[in-house]
Amino acid sequence: MILKFLVWFIQCSPSTKKWFWKRWYSLFPHIAPNPEFKCMNFGFFSENLHLDLETTDDVERYPIHLYHHVASQVELDGKKVLEVGSGRGGGASYIARYLSPNHVTGIDISPTAVELCKTLYQEKNLSFSVGDSENIPSEDESMDVVINVESSHCYGHMDGFLSEVTRVLKPGGYFLFCDLRAAEKLDLLNNQFDSSDLDLLEKNDITDNVILALEKMSDFRKKAISKKVPWVIQDVFESYAGVRGSKTYESFIDRSLVYISAMLQKPF
Repeated sequence: MILKFLVWFIQCSPSTKKWFWKRWYSLFPHIAPNPEFKCMNFGFFSENLHLDLETTDDVERYPIHLYHHVASQVELDGKKVLEVGSGRGGGASYIARYLSPNHVTGIDISPTAVELCKTLYQEKNLSFSVGDSENIPSEDESMDVVINVESSHCYGHMDGFLSEVTRVLKPGGYFLFCDLRAAEKLDLLNNQFDSSDLDLLEKNDITDNVILALEKMSDFRKKAISKKVPWVIQDVFESYAGVRGSKTYESFIDRSLVYISAMLQKPF
């Protein structure tokens, strides 16, 4: 019942959706303070992907795999990278430590999430600040790469976000993206890409890879939720985490939800 109300409430208007997700991600660290949850995405599994991770990263192997799948579409060595919607910072930290960028800046609309990141990470080539996806606090043509992982479904106006991405990218810079959409909204996403000033280079349906990752993570996530989250909202968190049997998981199975990754480029 709570979950149905939240879905209805979020869909009321773009401004309501944006307001809700800002409050949700500010509240989340207090409800689920486990520092092991640093990536907060649905993950990615492929038989062809094998990452040599540090022991401390292995607990979130499949969420890190999703970041790697997206970020490794282009060479990041020596690049200036911006992640919009950096959340708890685990993805930005992975990129900074493993993919050798010159610098990674993570921005998030939640001040609570940003403060948490500042306490968790000390990499010299990594920083975090509060920022709005539709008003990115970066100078024009200042970034080589913009990364956006499982965040855009929370935004009020996708077109405004893509306009900001275009503004901050250098000519020839890349926008690396992944996120879920309701199946009936895929045409809208395609139109938003087409109407932007970015060139779509590649787009893939990775729903099956996400389902496999969720299945591998379900037991761990369900146990963690049962220990840390009040029982009255555990079903909300289980759906948010995509555990097997949840509404979100079943929506991927019946493909009423679809997961897309894409690479776009700003023209020279």
